[in-house]
Amino acid sequence: MKMNKKTIAIVVAILIGCAALVALTVYRSDADAQKVLTAKVTRENLSSIVSGTGEIRPKVFVNVGAQILGRITHLYAKEGDRVTKGEVVATIESVPQSSSVDAQKATIDSSKKDIAADIAAQQVAKANVDHAKADLEQKDLDYKRAQELYKDALIAKQDFDAKKAAYDIAVATLAQDEASLTQANATTASARAKLASNVAQLRNDADQLDRTISISPLDGIVTNEPVREGETVVPGIQNTEGSTLMTLANMSVVTAEVKVDETDITGVKIGQPADVTVDAIPGKIFKGHVTEVGDQALLRSTGASTSQSTTGTEEAKDFKVVVTLDDPTSELRPGLSATAKITTAQKDNVVAIPLQALVMEVPDTGKKKKGAQKVDASLSTGPKPQPVQGVFVLRKEGRKLRAVFVPVQTGITGTSDIEVTGGVKPGDEIVVGPYRVLRILKDDATVKRDTTPAATTSPA
Repeated sequence: MKMNKKTIAIVVAILIGCAALVALTVYRSDADAQKVLTAKVTRENLSSIVSGTGEIRPKVFVNVGAQILGRITHLYAKEGDRVTKGEVVATIESVPQSSSVDAQKATIDSSKKDIAADIAAQQVAKANVDHAKADLEQKDLDYKRAQELYKDALIAKQDFDAKKAAYDIAVATLAQDEASLTQANATTASARAKLASNVAQLRNDADQLDRTISISPLDGIVTNEPVREGETVVPGIQNTEGSTLMTLANMSVVTAEVKVDETDITGVKIGQPADVTVDAIPGKIFKGHVTEVGDQALLRSTGASTSQSTTGTEEAKDFKVVVTLDDPTSELRPGLSATAKITTAQKDNVVAIPLQALVMEVPDTGKKKKGAQKVDASLSTGPKPQPVQGVFVLRKEGRKLRAVFVPVQTGITGTSDIEVTGGVKPGDEIVVGPYRVLRILKDDATVKRDTTPAATTSPA
């Protein structure tokens, strides 16, 4: 019995020693392995999003400017008021212009009376011509009859000479009356030309008077009013001080004008959907679509177009993108800061991996294969291999886990994941972190899963 106990003790000791040896081997193996975070390759719906920041702007707006020099007498609309097309929004003093219009109207009335008198004189001159023609016709008959009688010696020469003189006087009288008619016609035509000139001057004076009244060209709201009643305004270039009375905006069509980074602009196309958020209206998303994509790069520091820049300094650039909101509300105001998230691509049920799992590795061309000797890549005279993108896939070899680099082909990029079109399949376990490990991880390296619970912060 004692012998049996001794044998059992020896067996137990041997078993314990073997277990300890195995545990030590496993421990040493695990001690050399890198701790990694892993995740499974899955299928999901992906959307590629491009973001841009800017401001809310109406699609249609106009600066109502001063069209004439003068003092503002009335401002009928203030900032924030709604106005309708054709409504008077401001007036400028109009005494000189109104006086010119009244004076010109009086001149036109006088010209019309002069024309009436000239027409009457014209009619008298025409009647005189008709009378002279009739008298000449009579005198011509008398003269011809006298010629026949004088030829036959039936009348005295004195009577013949009287008939001839009467005929000559009738000819001269007709010529004089015709000249008077021509003069009367010319006088009437001149009076009509003067009337036309006066009418044209009246249109000009009336236009100058109209310029003292500013009328809204559209239905909208007053978004800016930089002047006050009593101030003097001047016509000039828009946005010059003293030239703009107010800015009117038609808020029925509202846009978000944003700037998109040059690295993202190639994916933005007209018609793509977008979600717009406004800082002043938290928690609300406005749906919209891209209606304009700028073709000129804008310097980020100044906002000026690169074609207008004379400096050769390289700096970050943006492109203007206009998103038209599908259903704007009355809460929106021009100038509010906005952010647009534009969906440039969308795919459903695609193979996807976390973005942080993607790494760039240079293929090891000197890696030893079965039946071949390892070749030193540094001795190669050919072109240097280029980095390829891929992921580290976990492969189990007995009790060990190895991270094997697998090249992958990618598609669209989502917020945190990226589409994979080749190289891995759903269910594969890949290394996703931590970054400091992924940075130095080598192909076929021994790894172990990091099962440490994520640190949590207690509420304050």
